[in-house]
Amino acid sequence: MRLEEYHYEMSHCHRCSYCKFMPFQLMQSRRFAYNCPSIALRNFHSYSAGGRVVLGLSLLEGRLKEYTDTMRDVVFECTLCGACQSQCRTYNYNLNPIEVMQALRCHFVEQGEFVPEQMMIIENLKREDNVFGEPKQNREDWADGLVVKDANREKVDVLLHVGCRASYDQDYWPVARAAVALLKMAGVDVGIAGKAESCCGGRAYEMGFKGVFENLADDLVSRVKTSGAKALVTLCGDGYGALKQYYPLTGRSLDVEVLHITECIWRLIEEKRLQMKKDLPLTVTYHDPCHLGRRGEPGIPWQGEYTRLEPHIFAPVPEKPMYLGLNGCYEPPRNILKAIPGVQLVEMERNRIFSWCCGAGAGVWEAYEELASFSASERIEEARSTGAEALVTACPWCERNFRDTVEVQGTEYEIFDVVDLAYKSMGGDPRVTANT
Repeated sequence: MRLEEYHYEMSHCHRCSYCKFMPFQLMQSRRFAYNCPSIALRNFHSYSAGGRVVLGLSLLEGRLKEYTDTMRDVVFECTLCGACQSQCRTYNYNLNPIEVMQALRCHFVEQGEFVPEQMMIIENLKREDNVFGEPKQNREDWADGLVVKDANREKVDVLLHVGCRASYDQDYWPVARAAVALLKMAGVDVGIAGKAESCCGGRAYEMGFKGVFENLADDLVSRVKTSGAKALVTLCGDGYGALKQYYPLTGRSLDVEVLHITECIWRLIEEKRLQMKKDLPLTVTYHDPCHLGRRGEPGIPWQGEYTRLEPHIFAPVPEKPMYLGLNGCYEPPRNILKAIPGVQLVEMERNRIFSWCCGAGAGVWEAYEELASFSASERIEEARSTGAEALVTACPWCERNFRDTVEVQGTEYEIFDVVDLAYKSMGGDPRVTANT
């Protein structure tokens, strides 16, 4: 992913600023009109996709000679949520702002220009195979007391990839345990890799450290093949996006069906292997995790070249795959909520492909606290505006950032995971989800 490969995209940006806002025809209010957290916070063009494209083009064409701290922040203070990409493609511009920004990050890393806090994440991944730097031997502590197959020793039909956040964040352990319980209730032959599980590498990829990503990805591909699994199920939106898009784009085939836990649970409900029973009288709104939705579209490697149409006009031939965000995972989580007796689902103004980011992605949660907190605060306010009693999501990174922000605000607002509510409706044993 070299910056030179994106000269066409960068030189053909129309500077229209559509990347900053909801589609005008879909705006319901001025209050929730923005779709890019970076530009909404900074209110300076450089912090938009269009501004970053200008920066990349200036570097490539030699108009910028030196790197500054501000330039570095412009490049890395972005969650890579993909809202700009959906917007750009909605208005029929055949550009790839997300790919440009990832190439720009790779370029900065190659030049030794990186964010210290993000470098700590990379060191953690190299040392302990997780973004937190927690001991690898503690990675399966969340499953203490659960009877679940060890996929390193036994063949399984479904390999559950738990992910870094769910493995080490004790507040999320009940959801991970409930996920295993639900799969076993439905008779699914499920296993985990336990201590041997490693990060999917998605964050390393998005921060521009391709080599670290490739090592982690190759490890996971090998582990999946060894398990004999027919499906790989992830609890994490970030992991889902990496497995569905980044792996294929970098030539890595898992040769199994990749599912998010909500897709798996909804399929089991449709097959009548799970049935929501207990009434949960609750009005909720659902937050679409970016990497489960927009960034969860299957990656399609492009093999083509840019052809000169006129002296100063080049075009990709054949056309590059268009990632509008339409093929992400949107309905399964909503269908589960609708299947729970007593639950009433109301939508926020920005939803599905136009969802507002929680603020936790691509190293922002670790390095840019102001943006992470701002983005989460905006989403919580939008959730409250619907009249919903609780905000429900389907990614531990989103849930962590929402919970932290509510705590900092000193307010009260319920935050749930879809899996948590499904397990409650199934009348699950609270001992299964109790922290141990």
